[in-house]
Amino acid sequence: MESNLPKLGSSLKVPIVQELAKDKLETVPSRYIRLDHDNHHLHSNLSSLPEIPVIDVINHGVDYEVIEIMKLEIKEFFNLPIEEKNKFCQEAGDIEGYGQAFVVSEEQKLDWADLFYIVTLPTHLRKPHLIPKLPAKFR
Repeated sequence: MESNLPKLGSSLKVPIVQELAKDKLETVPSRYIRLDHDNHHLHSNLSSLPEIPVIDVINHGVDYEVIEIMKLEIKEFFNLPIEEKNKFCQEAGDIEGYGQAFVVSEEQKLDWADLFYIVTLPTHLRKPHLIPKLPAKFR
């Protein structure tokens, strides 16, 4: 099914980190290891960027209980069996869904983490194939 929605980017498929961790690996795959000198280039480029204002993470107006409930629902999602989470995998050429975003090459260093990325606003950019499948509380 071809969508007329604009693409926000794309990502290559990579292994699910939670599944890799279950394999009781003797070593972390090299693709997930970043050496200190790998970060030198990043830090030198950051120093030339304008200062970004700090956002107050406490006085944002969202009730503490709402945040805690959302955290629990997110945790429940990531604790689902892989067969359930695979229903939400990113589709080819897209970044939304379960997986890792913005993986553009086979040599790229990866984060030792999985994510679920979805656009909620503006509503015309929502992916209707993802939201109805989500567990009711997470939806």
